[in-house]
Amino acid sequence: MSNTSHEVASGPYHSGGAAPSALSAHSVSKRFPGVLANDSVDFDIQPGEVHTLLGENGAGKSTLAAMLCGLYQPDSGYIARNGQRVVLSSPRAGLQHGIAMVHQHFRLVDRFTVAENVILGSRNLSFVLDRRSINERVSEVAESYGLPIDPTATVGDLSVGQRQRVEIVKALYQGAEILLLDEPTAVLVPAEVEKLFENVHAMTQAGKSIVFISHKLGEVVEISDRVTVLRGGKVTGHVSGRGATDTKDLARLMVGRDINLGTQRASHPTGHEVLQIRDVSLNVNGVNVLSNISFNVHEGEMVGIAGVAGNGQKELADTIAGLLSPTSGSISIGGATATDRGPIHARELGLAYVPEDRLGMGLVPSMSILDNLLLTRDRHIVVDRASVRPEATRLIEQFEIKANGPDHLARKLSGGNAQKVLLARELSGGRTATKLLVVCSPTRGLDVGAIETVRRLLDDARSAGQAILLISEDLDEIMSLADRILVLYRGSIAHETPGETAQIATVGAAMAGLTTGVNG
Repeated sequence: MSNTSHEVASGPYHSGGAAPSALSAHSVSKRFPGVLANDSVDFDIQPGEVHTLLGENGAGKSTLAAMLCGLYQPDSGYIARNGQRVVLSSPRAGLQHGIAMVHQHFRLVDRFTVAENVILGSRNLSFVLDRRSINERVSEVAESYGLPIDPTATVGDLSVGQRQRVEIVKALYQGAEILLLDEPTAVLVPAEVEKLFENVHAMTQAGKSIVFISHKLGEVVEISDRVTVLRGGKVTGHVSGRGATDTKDLARLMVGRDINLGTQRASHPTGHEVLQIRDVSLNVNGVNVLSNISFNVHEGEMVGIAGVAGNGQKELADTIAGLLSPTSGSISIGGATATDRGPIHARELGLAYVPEDRLGMGLVPSMSILDNLLLTRDRHIVVDRASVRPEATRLIEQFEIKANGPDHLARKLSGGNAQKVLLARELSGGRTATKLLVVCSPTRGLDVGAIETVRRLLDDARSAGQAILLISEDLDEIMSLADRILVLYRGSIAHETPGETAQIATVGAAMAGLTTGVNG
């Protein structure tokens, strides 16, 4: 192990400073039916500090954050504010102590203005609102932390990054001194992430404390003053940030072994063209969702489609899979036409498809893991489950699916484990040899160890000669795996570049609609 400043937590942890912590948790434990989510966890944060909570799914970081803001109460141990023990009986009680959480899924009303969303829920409002005064106050708070935004703008018209800014401004407007940011970069393009980090620094320079919850190791190293790593509900290490550690050390603390999430490209020359898209357009309810899309994917090649959610990625994948019929243009798989022939024909041509919607489209929630694995394999009236059960058990072990065997119902799986079942089915092959694999957000919601496994499986499929179309909002994933990168913006290809020479700033700008071009 490199010389990383970390310690395995074995008792109360404090920063060592003379002043009491702005917020601290002392040996807090939280139990849910059958699960010990937090086990004697110690945590503290100082004024003007960014302290990151890092861990796999189920490690306990969200539970700890929920206790720090009053959403949950600890079963044992206690929370302290400025060194004084407090009882946070609700998020409102947390806010009264200056603690607020900005959730990953925004809690805004699209039809309201920015200012109306910011003051929503405030108890000190008069019966008649002075909108001019409120707008001025919201602007003043926003600009003082480098978060300028038009208070009269309708939230539904804002970008994702701007909506997140509204959530942060709302917390600051309500007097928050400590902000818990839950996966704040999950839906942001690189330029928005850079701006968010600038905002975080502005807030800490003003004395605010930021608890940063993230699974993106590179960002954690960049933004954090300190990092607390959780595994299985326990603290495995307290680590110095800002270049004093690296992603390998953090990953090791998270999962207990070395993790390789490095760049992977095609190791063999590409072969024949497998997928051909020519001038495909799609009009839905009078809206052009896709406009004159043309590209191809070859044997042994992985093409990545980057873009912010809502720019036509889902519709493109569904059109290739035969679930939607293009308004114009043509699609062929393995040299045979797939246009307007439906999903069964597409699979008969060698398509395997991992859709974005796991439980709504990929799996049947009321069916078992075993039956879900059979969905794309058997079309017989009588299904021989017994012969498939050993393979189902093997796949559960291989993909580290946390379930009580093949008969476990899909609806009782966590989001990450449901994704693993879907990947296990599509990556293990069906009734027809796979020629083309279309995968949408394959690692979303997965632990870092499972991400490594999925990336290896995709690379193995590429090395075996399969053509892969990878559609993901995770730009790091696209940049690390794709041999070619296409950026989809408002239904059109805005940028194309080889993966090996791709520049994250250029790709990110294209995702935001700031530049267009090819081979940049």
